[in-house]
Amino acid sequence: MKNSHKITVLGQELSVISDSEDEEVANVVRYVNEKMDEVLRTGNGIKTLNVAILAALNISEELLKLKGVNTELCDQIESRAENLIQLIDEAN
Repeated sequence: MKNSHKITVLGQELSVISDSEDEEVANVVRYVNEKMDEVLRTGNGIKTLNVAILAALNISEELLKLKGVNTELCDQIESRAENLIQLIDEAN
């Protein structure tokens, strides 16, 4: 069920609609604000739009790295499962 949430990101109040629970939305907002704060700490007088773009790029980089790690782990699990199946078949 879609819920309406009032959130504040980088000092801007927004109303968003999401299937997520309040706590999940709050965690996402907190994470995004933390990433934007990191960008603000590293840049002097950086424009709001640039902060948002750089934070989005940082978050995307993290996501893509984690997707890569996830793919590697899934490949390893699949390979090990195939090896175990082969060992079981050979034992019978």
